[in-house]
Amino acid sequence: MSRFDRYLLSQLLALFGFFALVLVAVYWVNRAVGLFDQLIGDGQSALVFLEFSLLTLPNAIRLVLPVAAFAATVHVTNRLMQESELVVMQATGFSAFRLARPVVYFGLTVMLMHLVLTNVLVPASQRILGERSAEISRNVTSRFLSAGQFIHPTRGVTLYIREVSPTGELLDLFLSDERSPTERAVHSARKAFLVRGEVAPKLVMVNGSTQTLTRDGARMSVTRFADFTLDLSGLVSIADGGQIALNALPTPVLLEASAETQAATGASAAQLLEEGHGRLAAPLLGVAAPLIGFAALMLGSFSRFGLWRQMALAVALLIAVQLVWTWAGGVAIGSATSWPVLYLAPVVGIVLGCGLLWYAQQPRRRRAAA
Repeated sequence: MSRFDRYLLSQLLALFGFFALVLVAVYWVNRAVGLFDQLIGDGQSALVFLEFSLLTLPNAIRLVLPVAAFAATVHVTNRLMQESELVVMQATGFSAFRLARPVVYFGLTVMLMHLVLTNVLVPASQRILGERSAEISRNVTSRFLSAGQFIHPTRGVTLYIREVSPTGELLDLFLSDERSPTERAVHSARKAFLVRGEVAPKLVMVNGSTQTLTRDGARMSVTRFADFTLDLSGLVSIADGGQIALNALPTPVLLEASAETQAATGASAAQLLEEGHGRLAAPLLGVAAPLIGFAALMLGSFSRFGLWRQMALAVALLIAVQLVWTWAGGVAIGSATSWPVLYLAPVVGIVLGCGLLWYAQQPRRRRAAA
């Protein structure tokens, strides 16, 4: 690698790290607000919030990599054009394709990072996140059993517990259930326990009574009991652990798209192939995005007003490539044989970048011929 290649590559990597950090921070803060309300509102600790935030970081980084690479390339190229460094290199005989070589190195580096994230880190983090979410959703004590206050686990249900002992006993429990349109039930008990059930936890109440009020006839019946078990499946929402999320599966399993995987995920073969090939095609955008940004700015020359027209062109072309990517995803989901269309957007981006580099050389050749 020549000195110029190392110099330009170092500039690109430094700015890429800055833009990636800013974009990840913006995405993380936006995501963390909803996550904070959900977890802290359910009675979880700040450590659980921090754990979930860290598990969402690989996916956030994956999303911002192409945009960060594009922004870094446009910024560095614009600065080098304003400081005439690229003009000097062109005067020494460097063609536009030769100047783009470190940009290609940079794009390949981003592509490798993207490949590792989409095929290794993101699936692993999503698997752990799914397991922890299912575990927390079953932890009814931390979500709903807050001593000394009235809480509403779901619409029409009111729960009050005077005290939760260190051994997990619920002392002086009051539970009002008004979900039925025909009657209202009020359960009270001196003591209660939570036990694990197949679908949802069960509440075992000891030394209490159940008061049932019929709404139509306004008749009330009282039943006293020594012990009574109440199924909480209708009171709390339990995460569905029967199906596996696509983003948590390894890429080879997705590409195989076997009948067992379809049954386990509830997804069709087209959806599995779209997810699997999308993980291989998306990293190629890490090459296309910086190449488009660099090639578009190479169309301009030194100007005190900057290269705003070329920047606008680069942004428009990147948006067009993203639209092709979105359209290809919809087509691939519709048919199991349409997965090759996913590679269209990266190919279009790379071809556009090469075409702009070729066009950037033409005016200089005509002037030389004149």
